[in-house]
Amino acid sequence: MTATISQATRERDAICRVGKSLFDRGLTAGSTGNISVRLTDGSTLMTPTNSSLGDLDPARLSLLDPDSNHVSGDKPTKEAFLHSCMYCEREGANAVVHLHSTHSVAVSVLDGLDPADVLPPLTAYYVMRIGKLPLVPYFPPGDVALARAVEAMAGEHHALLLANHGPVVAGATLAEAQYAVEELEETAKLFLMLEGRAIRPLTPEQAVALRPRR
Repeated sequence: MTATISQATRERDAICRVGKSLFDRGLTAGSTGNISVRLTDGSTLMTPTNSSLGDLDPARLSLLDPDSNHVSGDKPTKEAFLHSCMYCEREGANAVVHLHSTHSVAVSVLDGLDPADVLPPLTAYYVMRIGKLPLVPYFPPGDVALARAVEAMAGEHHALLLANHGPVVAGATLAEAQYAVEELEETAKLFLMLEGRAIRPLTPEQAVALRPRR
């Protein structure tokens, strides 16, 4: 099935709307962060390189074919490989949001965290939208080794935290990916607010009952 013109137009508008919402609420700044949506024909709409999520033009979004070749629009984000790796490993994913959101990045630079599951299950909604959150080791921007590291974890996890960088979250829809990355950021904020205090996270049994099956 090929993507229809109406679907592409609808998703272009949605990407710009979500981007502005994230930017206006301080979840991304400057030209950081990127968003993509996979269309029904396997092609991908993606935010361009060096663009602000707060000022996107639907007509200038990058269009990539199913093999990740740039077809039209402005040049895609240099972090396009993060999106491609998530789509390759997650058949049900149709959207990816990557942010440099302040609290999530702050958590990503802390020492002594469990790299297999960075944040404790503080709330039911975090567990339902994120589940487990592994930490991807640090690699310089654009390093092909980062792509391999993301690919190795994406099959088991729809949300990843890149060390000293930020979160990458995939969802069946753009709204699902957006809500999940927002829940991650709020939980990171709570985690930092509670640092040094005794906490009462959900029990393992409570968390297992809530975790998404992905």
